[in-house]
Formats: sequence, structure tokens, C-alpha cells
Amino acid sequence: MQHKPSFGKIAVAALGLAVASVGPQARADGNAAAEPMELRRIMQELGKDMQAVTDGISREDWERVARTAPKIAEHRQPPFAEKMRILAFAGGNAGRFRRFDGQTHQAAKAMEQAARRGDGQAVIASFATLQNSCLACHQDFRKPFVEHFYGQP
Repeated sequence: MQHKPSFGKIAVAALGLAVASVGPQARADGNAAAEPMELRRIMQELGKDMQAVTDGISREDWERVARTAPKIAEHRQPPFAEKMRILAFAGGNAGRFRRFDGQTHQAAKAMEQAARRGDGQAVIASFATLQNSCLACHQDFRKPFVEHFYGQP
């Protein structure tokens, strides 16, 4: 069965640390400080999970990597209304979000499977794929997202 990424996962994977690095700031509509989007909290959780994987790899703790990888692949989703705001923002670029999310999901699942086998080389290769997917998405979408939703360049 082939995985079809949901838009919520796409947005989370695509916008990555963009939201995690932004505190409450002025909204794009010029009103007073905006509450951080739930996506920001999700990205903070993903950041902690990525750090746990890095620690697990450095210690060759494959069980920790195997336990943490599904949290990355199947992360929490933003509420429906927030997903709709993100979808409206993404517009014609939603396909790129989907591709990045699919890559992220697949890399995290491959990393989990490799960790369960105790195959350190494959874990590291999958983690590199995961990191590259996150980075590419962040480079494409972070700045426009932060500018749109938080009014920050």
C-alpha cells in the first residue's frame, strides 16, 4: 500500500523550523501580536524528536531511534481551521508540500525499519535523507510562511 500524505503532514514537514523559530509577533494583517500557530508547537515537538534521533544515532541506541522515528513520520496535525489557512497560503504550491511530506514520511519509516534491524549505516542514510527533505522544504517555504503569518521578513 502506498502512503498518501495528508496536507497537515505536508504543512508541518514543509514549514519545519520556520514556525519553531518564531515567537509571538505581529500578524500579517497588522493587528497586535498573534498567538503562535499550533504548527509552531508541532514543529517544536518534531525538533525534540529529531534531537532524540541524533542522540540515539550517536550512542548507537537503535531502540531509541526505532521508538522515535514513527513520531516524526506520523506527527500531530494542526487543527482543521489552521490547515485551511495554510492551504490557502500554499495555493498552487501544495504539490511541493506533498512531495516534501512524502519524502519525510518515507525517510522516517525507512529509518525506523533500519533501526529495528540494527543497521546503523542504513539508519544514518535514512536520517540524511530525512534531514535533506526537511532542509529543502524549509529553504523553499520558511521565509514566505513567516512573512505571511507573522509579518516578519
